[in-house]
Amino acid sequence: MTRLAAGLAYRFRTHGLRFPAAAVLVLVALAATLILAPSPAHAQEVRTAGEERLTVRGFVSASLFVDDQFFALSNGQSALWADILELREDEWFHGGDVRNTRITLDFDGPRVFGNWRARALLEADFFGGFTGVGAFSDEQPNPRLRLAYADLTNGRTTVRIGQAWSPTFGYIPESLTHIGFPLGWGSGGLIGWRFPGIFLYHDLTPGGGWDAELQVAAFRGSWSDELIPDDVSAGEASLWPQLEARFGLGRSPERGTSWEAFIAAHIDHKDLSGPGDDFDFDLDGWAFVGGFRVRPGRFTILANGYVGEAIGQLFAQILQFGDFEGWGAQGQIGYDFARNWSVWAFYGIDDPDDDDADEGLLRLNNQIVAAMVRYRVRQYAVGLEWFRAMTDHRVPLLGEREVNGNQFALSVRYDF
Repeated sequence: MTRLAAGLAYRFRTHGLRFPAAAVLVLVALAATLILAPSPAHAQEVRTAGEERLTVRGFVSASLFVDDQFFALSNGQSALWADILELREDEWFHGGDVRNTRITLDFDGPRVFGNWRARALLEADFFGGFTGVGAFSDEQPNPRLRLAYADLTNGRTTVRIGQAWSPTFGYIPESLTHIGFPLGWGSGGLIGWRFPGIFLYHDLTPGGGWDAELQVAAFRGSWSDELIPDDVSAGEASLWPQLEARFGLGRSPERGTSWEAFIAAHIDHKDLSGPGDDFDFDLDGWAFVGGFRVRPGRFTILANGYVGEAIGQLFAQILQFGDFEGWGAQGQIGYDFARNWSVWAFYGIDDPDDDDADEGLLRLNNQIVAAMVRYRVRQYAVGLEWFRAMTDHRVPLLGEREVNGNQFALSVRYDF
């Protein structure tokens, strides 16, 4: 190859071009590598220590936004309601957010006995806070564990142990900006959270034209008073786990309208005195939840709703923890007006009972309206979204205050 490079260098010089032999050698080596290298495979095998097949999936998400108000839980991709600190002058500011980005490891394990197989899933995103503080922290979000569970399944019945979504979690509204924190979650009609526990899923109509499923779950108790990491909260101190059940029904014909709907119920018991104290200081929580999603032609219509009491741990009642009653509802409609183009409109409300203000209720009502224009082709999607939150706050000694906020975002998502 060295002689070939020297010969090419001589020929270049005879034609008035001057290239060192070393540079020509690099070019020849690069060309040989491209010619002789095997063509890339369409799929790669990922080796694991066991006998399972591993599928790596997820998506990359990015949003550029402008706001005229501070939002909670934070600005950008986790905006849920308008913060009580209202901006009155020079209010517009901008930002960027990539924390929706998610990775999922899906393990399809071997047969363990009879027709029962093992499976597992591990999922993480980047809403785990930022690395330190200072000028460069905003560009270094930390990963956050979302789901981690192992399954035993025979195809019709699945027993799941680990951290998974509670059966009260409803259908997720479409958005390219609000993914890890969906539209209206905790602030406009969508509730549910993920807990460690045991979950049972059973298909009631195997092989039929209808899809009916029953879910039951018992999972770790939870409440807001775990001030020390790994301490015992009031939910865990009660000994009773949170209990939920869900019934889902749907139909997905090859042609025509597909639809799905569910109803779910939740109960829990909190021991507010904690372990080691025998005070009669308890709090019971309950909830009834329902939702549906239907796709007639080019339309998609979605709705979720709930009513309940003392269920702040389920992302309900505008994320407030206390003996509060409340309800919430949301709806979204989408229309595919072209092959790759669609438009979406959303409304959601969360309304705790104002009579519970003496119990510490500080956010009395929240309403959200949102709209999106989306272009999607295969694994790539880009959209322009408007998000508006209208929040009624209660300020001790000062009374009620309504704060409104707007966010405009250009977001992109690539699924893999």
